[in-house]
Amino acid sequence: MKANKVIVALDTSNIKKVKEIVQKLKSEVYAFKIGYEFFLNHGIKGYNTVRKICPRIFLDLKLHDIPNTTKKGIEAINKLKPLLTTIHISGGDEMMKASLINRKHTKILGVSILTSLDNTQTKKYYNEKKIENLVKKFVKQAQKNKLDGVICSPKEIKYIRKEVGKNFLIITPGIRINNSNKIKDDQKRVLTPAEAISLGANFLVIGRPILQSKNPLNTIREINKTIN
Repeated sequence: MKANKVIVALDTSNIKKVKEIVQKLKSEVYAFKIGYEFFLNHGIKGYNTVRKICPRIFLDLKLHDIPNTTKKGIEAINKLKPLLTTIHISGGDEMMKASLINRKHTKILGVSILTSLDNTQTKKYYNEKKIENLVKKFVKQAQKNKLDGVICSPKEIKYIRKEVGKNFLIITPGIRINNSNKIKDDQKRVLTPAEAISLGANFLVIGRPILQSKNPLNTIREINKTIN
């Protein structure tokens, strides 16, 4: 049996729905992602409620602060024992190094460029016309500073995999299944699950196409068929 490669994003504040989803899907997925919306509404108590049902958690808090504050943040995250967590690569070398000082079993992933941004935005805020060039710079620094992997859009997978080799995690949001084009969202750079895996992604973060599905269990099973 091949390993599960989908991380389901629990991007909702509805704790009843989250508990139902986690219970139904836990045997079909790699992990569940908890981000701002759920964590800020329900805190550590809500986090532990999910973790009791399934201990495989990706705590996506995207830390971005001065090095010592980030270090303390990672120490606090360690106590929650998630599989994965995130920091922004743009926080710089010292921040990335600080995040690794007291980390334990949690893998730390660097966020490159948010999948909601396009070339117009990167030109405006980073003075870089091509997202590809900017992402390459960020990813090289993440690997140099010994992060465990990166978060990037599907459109960047191919050239990032070429840059970093095999032993560096690529986790990819911006995944949309074929029948999900009616879902209104802010992701700009998207691909299907099969396309993303074929290009070299290790894991896929999928939220709305599953959470908004009439039958989430069938949806995740159909996704798994296309990538395994």
